[in-house]
Amino acid sequence: MSAKSGGAKRKLGEGRTLITDNRKAHFHYAIGDKIEAGIQLHGSEVKSLRGGQGSLNEAHAQATRAGEIMLVNAYIPIYLQAHQFNHESRRPRKLLLHRREIDKLSQAIQRQGMTLVPLRMYFNEKGRVKVEIALAAGKKMADKRESEKQRDWQRDKARLMRDKG
Repeated sequence: MSAKSGGAKRKLGEGRTLITDNRKAHFHYAIGDKIEAGIQLHGSEVKSLRGGQGSLNEAHAQATRAGEIMLVNAYIPIYLQAHQFNHESRRPRKLLLHRREIDKLSQAIQRQGMTLVPLRMYFNEKGRVKVEIALAAGKKMADKRESEKQRDWQRDKARLMRDKG
């Protein structure tokens, strides 16, 4: 990549380019249904994301009383060239979903105690920013240790197979 483009971009296939992903989501949560959502952004936010910057590490989504789903605490750095037309870096952003999807997610949050976790943010084939969110249940400490053991075993198994053959 050139020095102007900012961060390294990774292709996801089907014309999608990854902006950022939430690596710790699979460790902290048991991931359920995944949904692709649009996101309502200002122009300076899109320009900042085109530079390959942004983070979903501490972000989550929540349902509001107005019947909307908001992405909270996602970090999109300010775009220096926007000057006075800039944005707040951690403002709540509205996720664009169909009414049925919003109702389904809201019911799962209220009844089952699930959490909405953003997994990744990417540009789709049309160049629009999309967020992949998932219904997730928090893992207990024992579950986290078990998933860590599984990951270590998979890594050791791959290393043994590579060394043998």
